[in-house]
Amino acid sequence: MSQHEAEEVLARIQASPGRRVLGVGSMAGMGFMLLAVALTAPPANPAWLVFLIVIGALALWLADAMRRATALSLDLTCDGIVCSDGEIVASIEEIESLDRGLFAFKPSNGFLMKLSTKRPSRWRPGLWWRVGMRVGIGGVTAAAQAKAMAEMIAAVQFEKNHDCGD
Repeated sequence: MSQHEAEEVLARIQASPGRRVLGVGSMAGMGFMLLAVALTAPPANPAWLVFLIVIGALALWLADAMRRATALSLDLTCDGIVCSDGEIVASIEEIESLDRGLFAFKPSNGFLMKLSTKRPSRWRPGLWWRVGMRVGIGGVTAAAQAKAMAEMIAAVQFEKNHDCGD
C-alpha cells in the first residue's frame, strides 16, 4: 500500500460522467469534422488545407488527453492535493489563497489556488492545471465536489496550524 493510500482522504474530485462524455465527445467531434472537411472538400489554397489537418489532428490529440486525464481523480489529504496517479498537485503548506469567485479566472465548476512557491507547469485537461504559482482545479468535474474540497482545504489549513492528524 502506498503512502497516499494510507492517508485519510478528506475530499475527492473526479470527472462527472456526463460532462466527461460531452467534453471529450465535443473535442473529438470537432477534430473529425475538420479532418472530414479537409479530405472531402479541400480548400483551393494549400495553406488552408494544412491548417484544417493540423487543427483537426490537434483536436483529436486533445480529446485523447482529456479522456486520459478525466479518468483520474484528485484527493485532498492533510498533506495536500494528490492526483490518483501519484502526482502531488500542491501541498497544504504551499497554498496561500483560494479563489472561488464568479469572475475569477478559474476552471468551470472549480477554484483557483495561489501557491507560495513556483512549481513546474502541468496540464490535465478537464481536471486541473498548474502554471507557476497558480493551480486551477475543475473543468468537467462536479461543482459540489470542488466546493467541498475548497472548503476542506480552508479547514485543513486551519487544522495544520493546530496540529492536523496528531
